[in-house]
Amino acid sequence: MLKRTEPFSDDPETYDLDQGFSAKSDTRPQAVVIGAGLGGLASAMRLGAKGYRVEVIDRLDSVGGRGTSVSVNGHRFDLGPTIVTVPNCFKDLWAVTDHKFEDDVDLRPLDPFYTIRFPDGSQFSARKDHEDMRAEVKRLSQHDLAGYDKIVKDAEARYVFGFEDLGRRPMNELWELIKVLPTFAWYRADRSVYAHAAKRLKDERLRMALSFHPLFIGGDPFHVTSMYTLVSHLEKEFGVHYAMGGVAAIAEAMAKRIRGQGGRIRLNEEVDQILIKNNTVKGVELKSGDTLDAPIVVSNADAGHTYDHLLRRTKKRRWTPKKLASRRWSMGLFIWYFGTKGTREKWRDVGHHTILSGPRYKGLVRDIFMKGKLCDDMSLYVHRPTETDPSAAPEGDDTFYALSPVPHLGFENGVDWKVEAEPYRQKVQAFLEKEMLPGLGEHITASHVMTPLDFQDRYLSPYGSGFSIEPRILQSAWFRPHNVSEEVKGLYLAGAGTHPGAGLPGVVSSAEVLAKLVPDAERVSA
Repeated sequence: MLKRTEPFSDDPETYDLDQGFSAKSDTRPQAVVIGAGLGGLASAMRLGAKGYRVEVIDRLDSVGGRGTSVSVNGHRFDLGPTIVTVPNCFKDLWAVTDHKFEDDVDLRPLDPFYTIRFPDGSQFSARKDHEDMRAEVKRLSQHDLAGYDKIVKDAEARYVFGFEDLGRRPMNELWELIKVLPTFAWYRADRSVYAHAAKRLKDERLRMALSFHPLFIGGDPFHVTSMYTLVSHLEKEFGVHYAMGGVAAIAEAMAKRIRGQGGRIRLNEEVDQILIKNNTVKGVELKSGDTLDAPIVVSNADAGHTYDHLLRRTKKRRWTPKKLASRRWSMGLFIWYFGTKGTREKWRDVGHHTILSGPRYKGLVRDIFMKGKLCDDMSLYVHRPTETDPSAAPEGDDTFYALSPVPHLGFENGVDWKVEAEPYRQKVQAFLEKEMLPGLGEHITASHVMTPLDFQDRYLSPYGSGFSIEPRILQSAWFRPHNVSEEVKGLYLAGAGTHPGAGLPGVVSSAEVLAKLVPDAERVSA
């Protein structure tokens, strides 16, 4: 692997932070990355380390993709992910650029990770320390302690196999799947995450608390494979962190490293199609009509958009429009971002992350994923970054977001969000006022809403889904869109819609997998 060499540095005297280095003096082979989401930025860093001159193109006005932020009346709203797990993924990524992640990003560990508030008034706080977690379990159901200890062991075993092994290597060859089928059978991958929790635990509150994690990556806990119990181990082993400045600060730090490698990032420009000749990638064409030649192209666009639009002129596609339409897609997201005045001390019992569990669990999930029904009842994930990072709001004020899982746009007679957005926001506000933030309406000074329509328009996400293709067992590993295209030589895929899947560790790991498939630049003609 080629290392970063001079004159590529962060010296502003020799380097334009906006444009990167001049292509005229850079004779390395070109690689184009479509999309400046976390998966695309991670791919660009790894390609730069392999010796490529990388050009990243994104239609938004800032880097980060779903991890961007907006400001309204002095409140910084982190639009996407808020939880950072497995910091080692980022540390390994930074290491390929000969830098340290800790020098660029300030991560703060959270404890508790989050608190779940149940309708009966009870609570469960997820903590890093094992004995603290056992105390939480005991407080709700002493008889479930032995079952909880088994779940912890189950999660660790599945983490070693599912994340450290499968999640960090290519799964584009059928033989790779065949080799691991016995292990899938041994771990009862056919059983759902909820069924696995129900086998170990009797208390329904604990069953929910230890099975809802697939929702973080767009999966139905009652249908997603029990391999995803590994998320519990990720939290226990590595903790849950918040990046000061939000995930957008991580994205900006990644952009800095890309430019330091001599790469260039072009914002407010959109790729219209991937150019192909004789089944070999030749570059990309922008919507402006401009073209960029490159022997290597990485698409960090949603895999559905990549195959359905960017490769629309390719005759033979593994992922045809019909096949994409037949997949099960992750749920949509309704997110209300709001700022409040003078509340920093008012709601001291509200932590950084809170989950308000509604009166139904299985029924609500079924309505969202299977029936495409928008219900009056809801469960909310509430983010209060000002609990850790006061810079997210004016002094003494608060910044929040409340996320409600909702149906994606692909259901027949689905939700008309142009009509329903404001009524639903009012329902969210009423739920918050009743359960956690009394008097909320009197303090609101900023408001911003995103619905599945915004995910479809802003992120080009098929059906406005929040996390691309749902991670069911027959839509994971080899069954997912691969990190290397079967149709086009020189084309690679990264991000939530490909292997290993959604979530920050997943999209960053997709770049690690991809880097094992892309040849070093010295083997590619410029």
